[in-house]
Amino acid sequence: MSLKEHLIELRNRLFVALAALLLATVGGFFLYNPVMEILTQPLLDAGGQANFASAVSPLDLMIKVSVFLGLLISSPVWLYELWAFIVPGLHKKEKWTAVGFIGTAVPLFLGGVVLGFWALPFALLFFIGLTPGNAVNLITMPEYLDFVLRLLLAFGIAFILPVLMVGLNMIGILPGRTIIKNWRITVFLICLVAAMAAPGGDALTMFVLAGPLLLLFAAATGFCLYNDKRRAKRAADLAEEYERSAQRASDLPE
Repeated sequence: MSLKEHLIELRNRLFVALAALLLATVGGFFLYNPVMEILTQPLLDAGGQANFASAVSPLDLMIKVSVFLGLLISSPVWLYELWAFIVPGLHKKEKWTAVGFIGTAVPLFLGGVVLGFWALPFALLFFIGLTPGNAVNLITMPEYLDFVLRLLLAFGIAFILPVLMVGLNMIGILPGRTIIKNWRITVFLICLVAAMAAPGGDALTMFVLAGPLLLLFAAATGFCLYNDKRRAKRAADLAEEYERSAQRASDLPE
């Protein structure tokens, strides 16, 4: 495909993903109240108080939470569009990998969000525990929701990065040997991303994110090595078949 064709494909896939996000966001409006009760409960349990600083803050929060819910609900669609754009050159017999990608990436993304919600109370206890005894921690809802949504999205997106590694390997961009050769840098980057992405200053929050990521990275590396070995064997078989065909052609009488 030419650059123009790639850009057209990108535009079309973005349109499909955004349309799915819009429809899911509309559905998110109906889930706003119960979800807000769930998200604010850890704050109340940690001894904080939720406050609105302006009259329009509830509307802003409703939009933010609805978009976040739209991302979760439409994740199968936009993850598939991302995969289909990154891996456009698969043969028809390998198209089943798209189903495998969705079946793996969606649970990992949602699982990361759940794990982030599990780590949320620990981060809140750490930060609110820094408040002096003679002071009251009045937290505005916009600031609190920004904190929570960044935490949940950081966990969710981080969990699908190993799956993207596998996708890049399948199109030949990221060989398994390259991953093994640079494993020290990769481990360092995973720990660095965990420390920066999870907005919890305590070490527990970072390890809660970094630990599963390292396990997923190891699993993705193993698959990449296996896929490289299978690809090399297939290439060797094709080369051997070509040599046999050439030999048979040379043995034919003129």
